[in-house]
Amino acid sequence: MAAIPAQSVPVSGSLVTFVVSLLVGGLGVYVGASVLADEDDYGHAVVTALVGALVWAIAAALLGWIPLVGPFVGLLAYLAVIKWRYRGGWLTAAGIALVAWIASLAVMSILASAGVGAFDVIGVPGI
Repeated sequence: MAAIPAQSVPVSGSLVTFVVSLLVGGLGVYVGASVLADEDDYGHAVVTALVGALVWAIAAALLGWIPLVGPFVGLLAYLAVIKWRYRGGWLTAAGIALVAWIASLAVMSILASAGVGAFDVIGVPGI
């Protein structure tokens, strides 16, 4: 059986895209939690990214149609997940989210320069 060339396999919409996106999001949360909450568990960060993405999606589905309020509630819900999963207060959660966003953006930039960039990051809003 002949192998399918990588160029002919669509990246978007596949299980591979979901897994890579979630792992990048988990990496971002891991870096943020390592720096700000002294946590060193990548698996915990990946679960946090997944739960955060689900909560963000639910908030967006329910309130996303309300200008300014919908996105704010989604972000607040995402921060609440981080606050729940890691020790520290709201500022620590916001810091973890910010570092996760920066780290995920850096990884996405590296992947894009390598020609891989047809997916979003799951678990880090805005990327």
